[in-house]
Amino acid sequence: MRKILALSSIRSDYDLMSTLYKRLATDAQTDFRLLVSGAHLSPAHGHSVRHIVADGIPLLSQVETLISSDTRAGRLKTASNLLSGSIDLVRDFAPDAILIAGDREDVLVGAMIGGFLGIPTVHFFGGDHAADGHIDNPVRHATSKLASLHFVSHAEHRERLLRLGEEAHRIHVTGSLALDKFLSEPGIDRAELAHRISAPESSLQRPWAVLIFHPIAEEEAVAPDYIQSACGILTRRGYHVFLGAPNTDPGNHRLVETLARLDRDPGITFYRNIDRGLFVNLLRQSSLITGNSSAGILEAPSLRLPTINIGKRQRGRLAAASVFFTDGSTGEFDAALDQVERPEFRRGLAQLINPYGDGNSTERVAALLGTLDFPSFLRKAADPLTSSHVPN
Repeated sequence: MRKILALSSIRSDYDLMSTLYKRLATDAQTDFRLLVSGAHLSPAHGHSVRHIVADGIPLLSQVETLISSDTRAGRLKTASNLLSGSIDLVRDFAPDAILIAGDREDVLVGAMIGGFLGIPTVHFFGGDHAADGHIDNPVRHATSKLASLHFVSHAEHRERLLRLGEEAHRIHVTGSLALDKFLSEPGIDRAELAHRISAPESSLQRPWAVLIFHPIAEEEAVAPDYIQSACGILTRRGYHVFLGAPNTDPGNHRLVETLARLDRDPGITFYRNIDRGLFVNLLRQSSLITGNSSAGILEAPSLRLPTINIGKRQRGRLAAASVFFTDGSTGEFDAALDQVERPEFRRGLAQLINPYGDGNSTERVAALLGTLDFPSFLRKAADPLTSSHVPN
């Protein structure tokens, strides 16, 4: 029996990987555990570990790490808490492989633990790239250099890893696991959904827009203005706006205060944290997603849902034709909304194909995890100077 460990610190990374985790948890040939930390254990961020438990995922441990200081130093201290609090747990469990997903600091910590303890690590969503200069981007690439294996969403991401000096036999293009939940999550009636998210009955008569904005360092000062401006435009144009809570990045406290104030408007519902089933169905029932969440880039195209991205985050990433990038000004947002509402644009969405995958990645990944010889990938002795892949 193979022992596999995964790390998760926040609702968003768990939702990206949840279909695989549930698949591994029911596999008779796999002893799968999840090490939970960070925002999952914070009441202020929804105590989302309860959703993991409800999914039936076996936990290795719950490691309290989050420092709720709303500063860049606090984010580093949270990462150091995870490192020091997890080493002995991982060593004693002695998994055959560690799964890490995305570009947050805990992913880098997981890759370091695997490297120093001699445990192969499998990195998901590597090779992606944004031009926003946010710290998450180099963290993603640094994690890829530490990782033993890569399961990537697109051939472009494979090419980027090759140019970083990763060997071709380590990289598998599987499509994005984040899309699989759209095929597996049961539907919820619109009225029932509104009730469960505490939206007013009046929302049922309006088109819905989801707005999720995560702070980045360069936009901490202007992020509340971006949100208030977008909400004002959307409500004036007849939308009911659903506001999602930001991640735990520095600047999130001020954003939460802004969202709570906006929630007083009857045309706006601040839902803070909801489980995966509600979120999937909220997207299914909506006419638009906006803000700067990766859900607008990765997942919304699978639902043929238009995205208006606001600000610097996500710029430069591979994006479907349903995604519009704006600088945060009212003029650009208004113009993008005009485009989204054009009947010919809406008709064209029927032919949209999500470049990140087809929603059937879980079984591909599970098959690979069941057959790959993990120890053979542990040593990374290749010299980038003698790599067989020569960049164009």
